[in-house]
Amino acid sequence: MFYVKEKMSPSVDVTVELHDDNVFCICPDCGREVEIDIAELFSDGESDLYDTSVYCADCSKAKLKDARSKV
Repeated sequence: MFYVKEKMSPSVDVTVELHDDNVFCICPDCGREVEIDIAELFSDGESDLYDTSVYCADCSKAKLKDARSKV
């Protein structure tokens, strides 16, 4: 089991188990919340929590369209 733990006060810790339906990040372009599957995201064995960004569907489409127009 993986979980996050945050100390709210000297006497209160909040612990939340990580599952495939409760992990989120923020799109680095527009700031929208993006639900992610961490097992899928890190299945390549090369990703890490510090250097990985996940874009929302709209920003991903825009980035792909922009990349294709530069070819």
